[in-house]
Amino acid sequence: MSAVVTTSTSEAVWYMIRATGIMALILLTLTTVLGLLSAARVRTRRWPAFAQVDLHKRATLLALVFLALHVAGAVLDSYVHVGLLSVIVPFTSAYQPFWTGLGAVAVDLLAAVAISSALRQRIAPDLWRRLHWLAYGCWPFAMAHALGTGTDAGQLWMDAIAAVCVVAVLCALTWRIGYHRTTAAESDRLGASTRAVPVRHRPAVAGPGRHAGHPSPQARHHPPTGRTDASTPRTSTQLLERDPR
Repeated sequence: MSAVVTTSTSEAVWYMIRATGIMALILLTLTTVLGLLSAARVRTRRWPAFAQVDLHKRATLLALVFLALHVAGAVLDSYVHVGLLSVIVPFTSAYQPFWTGLGAVAVDLLAAVAISSALRQRIAPDLWRRLHWLAYGCWPFAMAHALGTGTDAGQLWMDAIAAVCVVAVLCALTWRIGYHRTTAAESDRLGASTRAVPVRHRPAVAGPGRHAGHPSPQARHHPPTGRTDASTPRTSTQLLERDPR
């Protein structure tokens, strides 16, 4: 009787490992895609920025929950014999050390991202941004782990899920690279057009004493041509021309 219970428990844990691993992979793919689209400034009226950020956070939290369940099942399972140390230190597992090690690398990278996000208010923004880029490196390791050590890797439905995840990430990455190149080209074009404008054609910068109603020193010393000020004294030639004698 105890042997039957043990077998049933081990089988249930094995199914839990498979299900939680697949869900963690799907949610991690969704998190990666949303991160790339947010970095590419993809915005619509029905899809504002705050909605992307909120969905990104929720998907990340769910991915962490399913990943924790996946790791706990792998540690508790009596068949694969994956110890807790093998989850933290890559390539130390007795069960398929290479593919399990890739999964451990993904766990470490995602843990670094999660810890840095929790301490975001206490670390420098540049450091947090650099650590956050590790999330993009986590996805390929997780995908390789799922295809290499997963029991369902040879199934058609699992291959379809993996193909959809790969296509989604590649499309989002292509969009992100195109946005970066477009932004860089626009910045270069704007800088070139600004340098091409001569200095005399550029708008004058208001300085001290050049406000409205106060002409520049050149204007005060060089009055406009063709206009005679009423206060200008008349020359002797003009007086002789008006003399009736």
